[in-house]
Amino acid sequence: MTIWLNGRLMPAAEARIDPADRGFTLGDGLFETIRIKDGVPRHLPLHLDRLGAGVGLLRLPLPYGAAELAAAMAALVEATGIADGVLRLTLSRGTGARGVLPPADAEPTLLMTAAPVAHMTTPVTAVIARCTRRNEHSPLSRLKSLNYLDSILARQEAAERGADEALLLNAAGRLAESSVATLFLSIGGRLLTPPLADGALPGIRRALVLERHGAEEAPLGPDDLVRADEVLLTNSLGLRPLVTVDGRPVGAGAAGPVLARLLADADL
Repeated sequence: MTIWLNGRLMPAAEARIDPADRGFTLGDGLFETIRIKDGVPRHLPLHLDRLGAGVGLLRLPLPYGAAELAAAMAALVEATGIADGVLRLTLSRGTGARGVLPPADAEPTLLMTAAPVAHMTTPVTAVIARCTRRNEHSPLSRLKSLNYLDSILARQEAAERGADEALLLNAAGRLAESSVATLFLSIGGRLLTPPLADGALPGIRRALVLERHGAEEAPLGPDDLVRADEVLLTNSLGLRPLVTVDGRPVGAGAAGPVLARLLADADL
């Protein structure tokens, strides 16, 4: 397996991350998951814009510009030969002494990997997580940070309860997102998604559906799942129908026309 680490391609077996790297010890960093289609990273400017917003908020150094990152991704895709898959970019602050305060002279670690993956369209069963909630008051709710423990806890709970996925409520009891995807509910002809203020991550595909398919942001609660005609889960790797929540059917309990319309958009 070939990877890209700190400016060069190398076999994964030769790669080394310093044991004092803050991404490992403190989760001090960000990541992006980018779909590769026909050998090209999709929606790359949007991913880099989101990465830039996170870098600014966390005050993380990023020593590469957009053109350099795009060239590095192209080199990695060519080296791996993956025409249809996923590219993961992981940025950490790099090494530092013990303690929470970041070093003033941080030298970041930047890792990129690529792997084959199928476009996900299969139906999903879900539960509403009881073990944790999304903190809509934290600025971290808007970042793809290296700390995904809330999602891990929720996904473990879903598996224990016999479901594929977990839906996360926020502190006010409103729907925020699933452990790995944006929620869209079709209700009375309107396509709705929780607003960022309710703890939703600013997903790339979420933004495209809002822009191109007439979707709207609106506060949503668990009761809205009951009256929804369709519920969709979207992220950079797929669009999937949510067919049951807590064992009860959603809508007709199957994929519907809204999902079909979105899947027909080749540029989504």
